[in-house]
Amino acid sequence: MKRPLLMPSACALAVAFAMPSMVFAADDGAKVERIEVTGSRIKRTDIEGPSPIQSIDKDDIANMGFDNLQQLLERMPANGAGAFSTRGNSQDSTANGSASISLRGMGPDATLVLINGRRVAISSFAEGVSNSFVDINNIPVSAIERIDILKDGASAIYGSDAIAGVVNIVLKKDIEGLELNLGYGEASGTNYDEKTASMVWGTKSDKGSASVIVDYFKNSTLAASELGRFGTANQKPYGGDDNRSSRGYPGYFYVDGVKTTDPACPPENTTSTGSCLFDYGPYNLTIPQAERVGAIGQFEYFLGEDLTAFLEFSVQHNNSEAGGAATPLDETAGLTVPESHPNNPFGMDIQIGRYRPVDAGARRWDIESDTMRMVAGLRGTVKEWDWEVSAQKGRQKQIQSGDRSQGWVRVDYLQREIDAGRYNPFGAAVNSPEVIDAITTSLVRQGVSRMTAYDASITGQAFTLADRDIMMAAGLEYREEDVSDVPDEQFQRGLIFGTEAVSAAANRDQWAAYVEFSIPVTDNFELQLAGRYDNYSDFGSTTNPKVAFQWGITDSLTARGSWATGFRAPSLAQIGLGPSQESLFLDDYYFCEANGLDPAGCKNLDFDFEFSGNPDLDAEESESWNLGLIWAPSQSFDIGLDAFKITQDNKIDKLEPQAVYDANCGDQNSTICQRLAPIGSDTMGTIDKVLSSFVNLSSQEVEGVDLSTHYTMGLDSYGDVKFGLEWSYLHKFEKGDVDWTGEYRFPQHRWLATTNWNMDAFAANLNFTYIGEFNDYNKTRTVDAQLLVDASASYRFSETLKWTVGINNLLDEEPPFAIGDGDTDLYGYVQATHNPMGRYIYTKVQVNF
Repeated sequence: MKRPLLMPSACALAVAFAMPSMVFAADDGAKVERIEVTGSRIKRTDIEGPSPIQSIDKDDIANMGFDNLQQLLERMPANGAGAFSTRGNSQDSTANGSASISLRGMGPDATLVLINGRRVAISSFAEGVSNSFVDINNIPVSAIERIDILKDGASAIYGSDAIAGVVNIVLKKDIEGLELNLGYGEASGTNYDEKTASMVWGTKSDKGSASVIVDYFKNSTLAASELGRFGTANQKPYGGDDNRSSRGYPGYFYVDGVKTTDPACPPENTTSTGSCLFDYGPYNLTIPQAERVGAIGQFEYFLGEDLTAFLEFSVQHNNSEAGGAATPLDETAGLTVPESHPNNPFGMDIQIGRYRPVDAGARRWDIESDTMRMVAGLRGTVKEWDWEVSAQKGRQKQIQSGDRSQGWVRVDYLQREIDAGRYNPFGAAVNSPEVIDAITTSLVRQGVSRMTAYDASITGQAFTLADRDIMMAAGLEYREEDVSDVPDEQFQRGLIFGTEAVSAAANRDQWAAYVEFSIPVTDNFELQLAGRYDNYSDFGSTTNPKVAFQWGITDSLTARGSWATGFRAPSLAQIGLGPSQESLFLDDYYFCEANGLDPAGCKNLDFDFEFSGNPDLDAEESESWNLGLIWAPSQSFDIGLDAFKITQDNKIDKLEPQAVYDANCGDQNSTICQRLAPIGSDTMGTIDKVLSSFVNLSSQEVEGVDLSTHYTMGLDSYGDVKFGLEWSYLHKFEKGDVDWTGEYRFPQHRWLATTNWNMDAFAANLNFTYIGEFNDYNKTRTVDAQLLVDASASYRFSETLKWTVGINNLLDEEPPFAIGDGDTDLYGYVQATHNPMGRYIYTKVQVNF
């Protein structure tokens, strides 16, 4: 029986989990075809397993109204801190145009993303310099049959790095006929809109089947300048901090060794330390424009009654944009103005301090991503054993580029034009287009990620013990991966300022063997035993077991539980990272103390941190358990409760920026925190750059409870109403010695409630998404909870035509106010947790032939 959104695995999941060719057990002893369920390699005749799974089928996806996977998954309560999206991408992000999922808030690198049960190539651009992940923007929503979210450790089943769980994207197949979909939506009060189109085609015959899906998605830009108070870095009028940049327009200079503010700086923008503040907020792209087109094909050819050849392919081309304010320059650039400059008001040679050539324009990146995936193989049956062999090739190629019209200023070109008296850096002057063209440049960053994989597996009845069939699955896997991320050489030469530059190159090969047993100990108690051995070319080997059970206590009450270990080798970016820069905000209080300045002028300053790979990193190790009960007294009602705990040791992460500063930046001669020479009477110079790296932190521990319940109510001639609730409670999220539960970005409560009414050709949906309150970054106030309401309705006029209308964020809720961390959250809300886009209205048309 089909349930509404997010069905529990221990209850009536036949429609959601069954493959199209599934044949149920027959009383006459006819041949039964077994199916593979997410969370197990063993093919089985039922669809209930011992692992907790959320399953979101294509109808549920349509009811939620989202046309890209990132928007859909961020509504899921199991997704948490650490996920990122194109929202808030800027020129300072290292993975522009991409998106990820972070189960349990443990980070994208702890979540294994699969397509049809198989791995895919990682993004060639790592997020946060070194965080490898699968870019879910390469998976079109129109191609998805269902999404299975496995919420317990699955290292023994799918791979040692499935620490927080697995997201398995199952693509549509077994299609007959042609389906066309068109959609359009726009956000009220802005210029933001989305356009979608897709074609789904398939055919079947006695010789095989074929399906092809072509998808198109395009969204316009939601500019920060359209968001009012959520688009400015000066949040002081609203109760927050003033996060405007000290790299101003106009700026400040050093005149005879004395810091001197440009006389044209407005008094309200001048700080006590002589900086001229600049509001970069309105120049940012809250949601950058994007255009994606892709095609997916799946083919089967029956070579015989028990032998099938299969082929899967997918290609995806994405274009997107990222950007921010004009190039921020500081003392590190070493820019000077000669006495002879015609606009020099000081009558002597001077040095430029912090300044922005705003007249050169805002910086913009164009990002192109091309992804290819192909799987070919054979599957068959020999003496009741199902077997499969396959080979897979995957590649993601990304290019991030900017041209001379996109604000990329080269400091040597700028110095040349200043020396010649052609560029005027005083008084917020607007220089001529000819001069701007002379100081700007073109640049490019190129990344490639490749994966080659081979696997062979068998599943079937291993033996009979005490008249009970013991089922088994076993397999071998081999995988080669490499990644390359090459920045523009102008970054490496120090000629481009104010944006990150990442350099990485690494490769590894890995092979694995696994075995899994399903043991029916009694008629109502099933035991799952699994183990996996992984061998890495660069990090040795590891063996990870999993033990799980399912106990039918009564006909309506079922218990389940699991225990597993995991192992995650450092990512290719973490071990192969070359010198890579990231711009981070911190308080340089040492500078103000040493030079007798007001501490307020040294807050929220952005400095360059330079990271390099750490070859001495240890692998991360984990242990997880899950224990739950499911009560399903009827086909119309079920409720499930699961408690979970995941402990991750040797967690790899960056050194905390402020901690590196505290330990090293009080010393003018530090080799870690490198400062420029003091100017004038100062005893301490401005920070040039801070050297940092990655370390194994002590531990990361997550505990919580999931609740899932569904109820179907028949209304006789008025159809059926289905209610669903998915609720996740975070009891503990501890990093090292700090418990983040209820702290910044870690709300204790998240839930999704769904209501679906179907009556003949009409359907209506009402969904509620709740994100609980949590403490602000400074722990002096609370970021309020948020409740979002989404509604949609559809009517099928005939077998050919269906029309849908919907509104997301029906009540036009704003994100709750937050002072933020002074780094990424600068605009009065938490970007990774809350969406600033208001009411979004859409319509869709589906035509079937």
